[in-house]
Order: sequence, then C-alpha cells, then structure tokens
Amino acid sequence: MTTTASLPTPAHQLSTPSAPASTSKTEDVNFQGLPIPRGPVTALLSFYKAPEDGAPPHNYVEPLLGVPQRNWGDDWQSVTLNDLRGIESQFSLDQNAFDTYQNVPSDEHDFTSDERIKSVYYPEVEKLLLENVQGAQKVILFDHTIRRPTGNRNPVTRVHIDQTPMSAAERVKLHAPDEADKLLQGRYRIVNVWRPLNGPVMGFPLAVADSQTVEDKDLIPIEHRYPHRNGQTASVRYNAGQKWYYWSGMTNQDRLLLKCFDSDESVGQWGRVPHTAFNDPRTPEGAVGRESIEVRALIFG
Repeated sequence: MTTTASLPTPAHQLSTPSAPASTSKTEDVNFQGLPIPRGPVTALLSFYKAPEDGAPPHNYVEPLLGVPQRNWGDDWQSVTLNDLRGIESQFSLDQNAFDTYQNVPSDEHDFTSDERIKSVYYPEVEKLLLENVQGAQKVILFDHTIRRPTGNRNPVTRVHIDQTPMSAAERVKLHAPDEADKLLQGRYRIVNVWRPLNGPVMGFPLAVADSQTVEDKDLIPIEHRYPHRNGQTASVRYNAGQKWYYWSGMTNQDRLLLKCFDSDESVGQWGRVPHTAFNDPRTPEGAVGRESIEVRALIFG
C-alpha cells in the first residue's frame, strides 16, 4: 500500500513555505556547489516570424539534402519570466494549461533503456495522471523524448505548442484506431509530463506562458513533414500581453505538466500552453548541462 509520504504533492495542496531561519543564498547550490538561479529573470525568447515569401510555414522533421529544414524565421524578444517556485498554488491545468507536482518518486534512475523506461517509468506517469488530472479515466502514453547535451535531441529554444486541434484528433486515430470514433465524441486532452534527469536544472530551463494570456490569433499552425505522413504543431507570435513563467531549480522529483490540447470548449482558451527552453543569462559558468525527459499522453474523460 502506498504511504502518504510517497505520494506526489500537488501545488494546490501546498502551503506557502517559510524560509529557514539560518538559510543563506550561498547554501542554495547544486551538486557542483554552484548557485541555483532563482527569482524573476529577463531573457530572450524566439517567437514566430512569417516566411518572407508568404508561403504557409512548414518544417521537415528529417532534414532533406539541400533543402532548408524550415521556411519561417525567428523573432527574438526580451521577455520577463517570473519564478513559479513558491507560488505554484496559483496555477492549474484547467485554468492555465500547466501544473506542478513535487515529491514524486520513481524507480527508474538511468533512463538509458527505452524498454525499461516504458516498463517502469510509463506506469508511474500513467498513475500520476489518473490520480491527479480531473476527470481522467483512460491514459495512452504515446511517446517520449530524452534530451541530453551529448545526445541528438537538444532543448528546443523556440516558443511552440506541441499540438493543434487537427493534430490532436489525428493522434487519437493513430494511437487508438479501434476506439477512435467513440473517444473523439468525449473529452480528450494531450498532456506532456516534463522532468529533469540531473536536477536541479541550471541551464536551459523550461519557460511556460499562462494560457489565459495567450490569444488564438497569435497561434500559427506549422505543418510538420514526416517521411510518411504530415503532422502539425503551433508556433507563437509575440504579444506583450503574454505572461511568462519558469520553475526554478527543478529537481528529479518535480513534475511539470503541460497541456497541449483540450477538446472541452468551456476551457478551450486555457487548453494550450506555449513553452520553450531558454538561455538563462544567470547560469553559472561550468554548470552541468540539462538532461530531461518528456512523456506525451492522451487523456480521455
């Protein structure tokens, strides 16, 4: 039987922590002894810049020889990001399209074997979602991405949303073909579960925009061209009204949930969260590179 101590702690059940009386800033360090960047920060984020020739934006998932991988550009903007640490309870998946969980244990530590990730870590993620996402009755985990400085998948430093309404429906058909017609009649969501593998995060933390401050007109569908099919994500146009956040010093027991789509139109405005990795100018020289995993889930109910 799972004990209370081992359960994840949702942000809305956390009380505001009080600072230890004797804690100094120099004690807030990572395993290298380097200070963990905290608090608000101003950083450059890359937003959508339309193709100069007016063509619909597209991206080749597997680059073609002699062909540009994408046909749209970068609009770099200086943005202030506030720190979620200590104010987690002000945000939720339904209202802001992201949520935070702390003290989440895992029996997987290496994350080097896809087979073990699927047999050990996937069930943990499924349990987290079923027990904490309101209304969730069925979960399908359909893929994951590991990012390491030594790997071929680096942090994505471009503001984006992983899904659009079109691609979300296609995901249901692709991953639940026998039940798709029935499942598409009910509520379905796509949620990413993101965590570091070598926390606390020092470099290239993940930034999220409060979905309530993001206007539909600033979301640009991008055609993703795979060898055997096309998909779609959304790029994001800069708007000064957007409010941005990051969760400082994420540890291996922290989980950041990112809602990429929600078919429930009553929360449609809050059903998608723009996000991006960003270069934190305060990252100490020599800090360990960020390693992370994101698991993508279809949630029904």
